[in-house]
Formats: sequence, structure tokens, C-alpha cells
Amino acid sequence: MDNIYSELNRISASGEEAAICTVVNTKGSAPRKAGAKMIVLSDGKISGTIGGGALEKGVIENALSVINTYESKLFRYDLMNQFNMCCGGSMDIYIEPVMKKNKLYIFGAGHVGQALGRLANMMQFEVFMIDDRKAELDQIDNPEINKMNLPYTSALPLLPFDQHTYICIMTYSHPMDRDILAFCMKKTYVYLGMIGSLRKVEITNKRFREAMIATDEELEKVDMPMGVDINAESPEEIAISIMGKIIKTKNEKYKRHL
Repeated sequence: MDNIYSELNRISASGEEAAICTVVNTKGSAPRKAGAKMIVLSDGKISGTIGGGALEKGVIENALSVINTYESKLFRYDLMNQFNMCCGGSMDIYIEPVMKKNKLYIFGAGHVGQALGRLANMMQFEVFMIDDRKAELDQIDNPEINKMNLPYTSALPLLPFDQHTYICIMTYSHPMDRDILAFCMKKTYVYLGMIGSLRKVEITNKRFREAMIATDEELEKVDMPMGVDINAESPEEIAISIMGKIIKTKNEKYKRHL
């Protein structure tokens, strides 16, 4: 059992997708008792066992389905009728996805960026703060926040983008914001937002359309001006408004899979 939890910690640190399968009930003769666990990785490899043979193959197939849909599910397996196993009992196995940690890329370590980083860290996001100004990054003393002191042109190619990626753009330069936006909107992401006034957004939309940088559909996916409208004024209030929109987007994403 200790090996299972060590493997879960490794999976969490590596960002792999997986499912954990737990025997919750047995009836009659069965190869494992309630409490037995098995981890299934997205490539079908396993750690632990819930009984082996045809049963285990069936559980692995169901686990891969759970990984793809993010939907936890209770499965009942009739060992004789489904798998021709002579023990003849039945097993209830609960399969749940091991959720990959969401990551938030914050471009701009100014007052709002720092406040947003603190909030996102509290919400269990893996936070990456990206800025070419070392003095701004040095103000961040939370060791759990990843700091990248690089120009955005160097940082962007280094960052992975996937279905767990959230992006907030709030640098000190409007042209820089637009360049980062143009790059990120072509990538895979859950949330992409850019801070700014209605005028800034209007100009950005106009330039992107005229230069054919982005389609109307791509522009509509971007949250700009970024955040929920709560008449925010201070950096902390603005960060709360942005975090509110990120949480809403995150929860709607998982709700769609349920």
C-alpha cells in the first residue's frame, strides 16, 4: 500500500494523467478484498493489482475511459459471467481520475501579477511568474511560485501548453501584451486573459483582425478585459476579479465532463 501512495506522489509531481482503482465491495469468492488498489497510467501501465488476468484487463480499459472523461465511476464486475473466472464472485471497483495539477502562467510580475500569484497558489495552481524585470520578481518570496526572469520571447518557447494551462497577460507594455497574446491564442489552453481597458481591447481586436493574426472565433475565446466586473480598484481587488473568472472557467470545464 505504501508503494501505491508513493506512486501517487510521483504522478502528482510529474503531471502524468492516471486513474486509481479501489475495490470497495466483494461478494462471494474474489481475488482481492475491499481496499485493494491499483493505479492505471494513461499508457495502460499499472502499479499495484486488483486481481490480475481478464478482470484486470477489463478494469484497465475502464480506467483509461475514466482518464479521458475525468468522470469517476463505480463498476460492478461479475467474475464468472464477464470473465469466465471460476471463483465466481463479484467485485465493485470505484475508478477515479488522478487530476493533473492546473498551471497558471502570469506574464508580468507587477502589483496585480504578484497579488494574483498569491491567490492562485492558495487555490492549488502551479504558478509561473514570467518577467524580464529581476527587481519585480525578487519581491516574490513564496518558494512555491516559479519565477522565470526572461524576456517573453525566450520564455514562451519553453512553456508547455495543454488542457491544464491557464494564462494571464499583464506586462508593463501594450505591444508586449499583444505579442504574447498572439502566440498563446494559437496554443492549447483552458483560460487565456489579457488585462486592459475597453479601448485597449478594441484596438487589439481591430489590429488582430486587420492583420489576420486571429479569427473572430479565436478572439472571442480570450477574456479581455480580464476578470469579473466587480468595480475592482486595488491590485488585490483586481486579482480577486481575475481569480474569480479563472475559477469559474475551471469549474465549468470539469462540469462538462460529469
